[in-house]
Amino acid sequence: MSKANISDFLRKVDAITKAYDRIPNEVAAIAVRFSKERFREQGWLDESFQPWKERKIYRKGKKRSQTLLVNTGRLKRSIRKISANSKQVVIGTDVPYAQIHNDGGTIKETVTVKQHTVKAHQRKVSSRVREGRTESVKAHNVKQHSVKTHTRQMNLRIPARPFIGQSGALEQQIVDHITNAFVEAFKK
Repeated sequence: MSKANISDFLRKVDAITKAYDRIPNEVAAIAVRFSKERFREQGWLDESFQPWKERKIYRKGKKRSQTLLVNTGRLKRSIRKISANSKQVVIGTDVPYAQIHNDGGTIKETVTVKQHTVKAHQRKVSSRVREGRTESVKAHNVKQHSVKTHTRQMNLRIPARPFIGQSGALEQQIVDHITNAFVEAFKK
């Protein structure tokens, strides 16, 4: 083997080693970007696109976004790389409500409502159910008043709106990226 062949071989080995070291962080970036795209596209992409279930009650106010899972943007911004090495890449979030939104489920617990003041407002005509019978509520003015601290029983079903997890489309993006990285490194 000549010196030119050995130097070419060593250059290719060096390029492949650098690509190998770089790939875990690049794969983590691809996975984070894929998860954040779920918020923009409002659905999960596996073998096919599955849109998230629509909200039942729309948010009030002119400037309130109707985008699912985005109110302040905290959940979407919190998605990041937890760890990345040659054996595994982990992305995740530290937001406490992320798992229930990703997997869905039921919340049944007693919560404490803090003391607050209700501003004066005009109540619209509506109906409500009390003790098994439907009552009609007439339109009227509500005066400003204080509400004392109290507890309330929550019984809430959250539909699954996956944004992190195993996905065939994500796996294909990762395989394509790794293949391209090694092909480019081998060309050097």
